[in-house]
Amino acid sequence: MSQTNTKELAIKVAGLRGAIQEQLGSIVVGQSKVIDQMFMALLANGHVLLEGVPGTAKTTLCRSFSIALGLQFERIQFTPDLLPSDVTGTQVLDRQSSSFVLRKGPIFCQLLLADELNRAPARTQSSLLEAMQERQVTIEGNTLALPNPFLVLATQNPIEQEGVYRLPEAQLDRFLFKIHVGYPGRDEEISMLQLHSKPIASAKPICDAQGILEIQNGVENIYCANEIYEYIIDLVRKSRSHADLLLGASPRAAISLLKGARVHALLAGRDFVTHDDVQSILGPVLGHRLIMKPESEMDGETIDRVIASLTKSIPVVAQAKR
Repeated sequence: MSQTNTKELAIKVAGLRGAIQEQLGSIVVGQSKVIDQMFMALLANGHVLLEGVPGTAKTTLCRSFSIALGLQFERIQFTPDLLPSDVTGTQVLDRQSSSFVLRKGPIFCQLLLADELNRAPARTQSSLLEAMQERQVTIEGNTLALPNPFLVLATQNPIEQEGVYRLPEAQLDRFLFKIHVGYPGRDEEISMLQLHSKPIASAKPICDAQGILEIQNGVENIYCANEIYEYIIDLVRKSRSHADLLLGASPRAAISLLKGARVHALLAGRDFVTHDDVQSILGPVLGHRLIMKPESEMDGETIDRVIASLTKSIPVVAQAKR
């Protein structure tokens, strides 16, 4: 992609980013950083795990996000009795024709909200694995492609531990970002009350699926020097031998770092990736993939500190000019 085309793409993305922030900010107060990271994940063609306590408007945010982007939206409330076929679909008997016909599940959409994903057992959670990685679903031997773009936004409550099932590493590794949805600030919560004292405007489409696909294709052409490839791999490999970690980052994590860094560069108006782009998205990409050793957790060590130490341990090599 030429620098002129990249500049035009960056201007388009900046305008879309601003419009989304303005529209969603009038519906959900105090979550501009969360909205930004969701937007980045979408452009990087990756999935998002939203973690936050109840009442922080995660569901409202996801629904409004899909409407603003003009994407087909479906919501699944994950519960202990939910079956995989409730997610993907199944063959049902048509009495008129006396034959089985395929009834597609809610996963056949462009933006799927998997609400409280950790409330369903591993059997049901696994119904998302093929869809998230290969963008397809297999139902009784028939493989069907999912719409494009396809984004999973999953939510989970970090506090409540009764009646929930821990997400396995294979599931977590398929999420590009894990985003923490916290409480708004004091002034923002006051603005929230003022906002809810009158009818709240609903989201309106400002983009469509085709526009998102064009941006996603453009992101893949953001230039990345060999020094950046080496830097990403050195970070990932260093995590696997870190003294405080039981499990380090996977090769998929390295790919996620590259995707996220390219989007970060584009949002900064550049047509090339820098070390700062990689460092800026280390937390959302690695935070849910790394597993601490129990003894390190007991000593008060945290994932954030481990990621900071990884950053300090890998030297930044001067990047060659393009």
